Amino acid sequence: MYIHNRLENKINFFKKIKQLDFILLLCILFLGILSFATMYSIDGGQILFYTKSHFIKFLIFSVLMLVISLINIRLWFSLSYLVYFILVLMLIWTINFGITVSGSQRWMDLYFVNIQPSELMKIAIILCLAKYFHRMRLENVNSFYSIITSLIIIFVPMSLVIIQPDLGTSILISISGIIVLWFVGLNHKYFFYSFLISVVSLPFIISFLKPYQKLRILTFLNPDRDPLGAGYQIIQSKIAVGSGGLTGKGFLKGTQSYLEFLPEKHTDFIFTIFSEEFGFLGSLLLLLVYVVVIYRVIWIGTISRSYFAKIFCYSFGSAIFVFVTINMFMVLGMLPIVGSPLPIMSYGGSSMLATMIGFGIVMSAKVHNHQSIA
Repeated sequence: MYIHNRLENKINFFKKIKQLDFILLLCILFLGILSFATMYSIDGGQILFYTKSHFIKFLIFSVLMLVISLINIRLWFSLSYLVYFILVLMLIWTINFGITVSGSQRWMDLYFVNIQPSELMKIAIILCLAKYFHRMRLENVNSFYSIITSLIIIFVPMSLVIIQPDLGTSILISISGIIVLWFVGLNHKYFFYSFLISVVSLPFIISFLKPYQKLRILTFLNPDRDPLGAGYQIIQSKIAVGSGGLTGKGFLKGTQSYLEFLPEKHTDFIFTIFSEEFGFLGSLLLLLVYVVVIYRVIWIGTISRSYFAKIFCYSFGSAIFVFVTINMFMVLGMLPIVGSPLPIMSYGGSSMLATMIGFGIVMSAKVHNHQSIA
């Protein structure tokens, strides 16, 4: 009996492995390889801190992604509210006892590792709202109670992250939640009215921003107003991208990396370094990989039997699109600098952890796409 059970477990394990989306896995691996190459360039052609750390995190989180993908999608459904609640508590803890970096108290010390709960909340809010709207009738989605409840679910973590302060991440968290509301069928007139109210309220919102946040907006509107100060980073970023030309300057030949013109290039501005060295064609290839990733995630949602899995995949795929778009528009000077990392490519453990957990849940939806959730 024991031998029979072990044999059956092995068969089930290999069946699950075969059900993985290998195109999505290959794209994630390819993004990882591109990120290593870029980190290696940032480290000056040596395997130093950023390259080592990024490689180790990618390796560990990739294994975690595969483990998550083999676990039944029903577990992630059952844990959705709990995960959201735990992360809200972690955000409250971070505000009071967190580690302050660059003026923002956004890091939580877990003794063996520092973690940024706000990055994980980007995934948790999708999970929470996907469970909340699971099996809900369309007419109930547009009820006053459902709208207020969903807005509270979005507003609580958003406000906690703003307090840190981290306006950029709070905006990304709210976008992740709004994407879910779009896919579950919230009446489009609410989005239109919200947009109008936001535009009208913009001057009042700006008046409450901190001085450095106002400076970012002014710099976005006119980077040349302070070319050696607030506008320096975005000016150097545009110079680097433009100097890459069609085919780029070549691997390890980017001046922004070696001459240290661009600060914080390993995080939000990693696309700048990549674009300078690999040019327009290399950037186009990178964009194509992201397009395939987003397509596969949405396709998995389409074939999933569970409505919870559908909502999560559609929303997570759309969130990846938004994160990539905001990051690239930001480094090209088309949006203010808001601190949006490029998924997988940018250096940052919490960001990569959240992204890989998201991919793991998507892969779980693929492996268990015939599972229905009552």
